[in-house]
Amino acid sequence: MDFTEISFDQFDNVKIGQTENADAGTGVTVIVAPEGRPCGLDIRGGGPASRESGLMDPLAAAEIIHAVVLGGGSAFGLDAAGGVMKYLSEHGIGFPVGDVVVPLVCQSDIFDLGYKASNIYPDKAMGYAACEAAFTGKGNLKNGSFGAGCGATVGKLIGMDRCTKSGIGTYAVQLGDLKVGAIVATNAIGDVYDFETGKRIAGVTTADGSALNDLSCEELMYDMALNPAKYAAPAESAAPTNTTIGIILTNAAFNKTQLCKLAGMTHDGYARCIRPIHTSMDGDSIYAMSLGDVPATLDLVGTLANHVMCEAIKRSVTSV
Repeated sequence: MDFTEISFDQFDNVKIGQTENADAGTGVTVIVAPEGRPCGLDIRGGGPASRESGLMDPLAAAEIIHAVVLGGGSAFGLDAAGGVMKYLSEHGIGFPVGDVVVPLVCQSDIFDLGYKASNIYPDKAMGYAACEAAFTGKGNLKNGSFGAGCGATVGKLIGMDRCTKSGIGTYAVQLGDLKVGAIVATNAIGDVYDFETGKRIAGVTTADGSALNDLSCEELMYDMALNPAKYAAPAESAAPTNTTIGIILTNAAFNKTQLCKLAGMTHDGYARCIRPIHTSMDGDSIYAMSLGDVPATLDLVGTLANHVMCEAIKRSVTSV
């Protein structure tokens, strides 16, 4: 490969922090652009839990935002963005409106209420703490059951008792002056595959949890359609209790419209690693944020984004 792995500390114009409640199995990861940066979003799942996603519409007036929050708690956890807004406004970060500074904060959440506690989820205090960690150098961005990935699981087609624990995964590379990185909380109804070998590495397990099930999640869906009496309930009756959420960070110079396209290209990384993907039971979302002014084509950055997202997904299930 012509690129080299780098840390997220090597990206300019961004601060990242996360915090979690391990006992409750939920948390948040906050990506802050103190000066405001262009950002795009592509949502492909049928059941997203999101806040201020309309800001990412190319027709919306806002050309920059100040933070993206990846969190747990489904729609309940969207309160975390309020804590991020509070911290940023206290430090003069946001869009000036007269005497008021309004931080523009977007958020997407996974459904982790079925993992441990169903009545505890990210709130303003947790969002504030994660944002504070980002600015004090105690963000602790690492792979595994941390931040937004604290309560993440995969392979839930036939129930939580047959799933595999997953988490948050991160990976970034540099190619010349260009930097591209991915952060993802993998929380899917489907199985996860190694994008390099094609091997199934996480997902639906055997009844005793000792190994992956003989039938893949896709094969189980087909069998459930043909032999519904064998299963407690068909997949179609399941609620949207999944959702894989992530963000691409790059120092390439792109506007919001281009970043929406970049986010869409990165969904190919989801499709390479998670099967099935983008179902009505998922809320799969990807943000893309431009942090610099390095000239690069969308084709190049999109290809790299696809790769780093795949590796981040792999690390999200191999690091727990």
